[in-house]
Amino acid sequence: MNQKPLKILGIDPGTTVTGYGLVEIRNNQPVILNMGTLVPGRYSDHYQRLKHLHERALHLIEEYRPDVMAIEAPFYGKNVQSMLKLGRGQGVIMAAALHHSVPIHEYAPLLVKQSITGMGRASKQQVAYFLQKVYHLADLDHGLDASDAVAVAICHFIQQGKPQKNKEYKNWSDFVKKNPGRVK
Repeated sequence: MNQKPLKILGIDPGTTVTGYGLVEIRNNQPVILNMGTLVPGRYSDHYQRLKHLHERALHLIEEYRPDVMAIEAPFYGKNVQSMLKLGRGQGVIMAAALHHSVPIHEYAPLLVKQSITGMGRASKQQVAYFLQKVYHLADLDHGLDASDAVAVAICHFIQQGKPQKNKEYKNWSDFVKKNPGRVK
């Protein structure tokens, strides 16, 4: 019996350029259906950028009807203002998914790169190259933000196939410390 294909909308958030990638899982294999960028950076006002991101994210979800959204989590940066703006951008995209009851999963950039290339410190170019070779992408005209979004979607697929790690304890006192309600 064939399962309904799973559609994953991958997002690489940014307030200047946001990448998106739509991946469908068919016969347990990712198939890249679409990818592109949203460019709120053309607005000088940060709030207009957020409005643009939210409206475009709503449109993508309404058009593609994904089963799940996989979004890259913000990485730690030294510029607090940039981090705040990026977090706001990510938030309005998440709000669009929540508005349509689309479950959201966040992935750290290192995990995304590790899942695709085997190297957590891979460059955007290396991630794009691996996607191009493994998934036979004819071109990467959509840019590195779009290929990063595809990578986030494929990372979600890969991570779903991995068993959850059990909690590990160093010794009995470590178990008691981490589970005070389970010991009488």
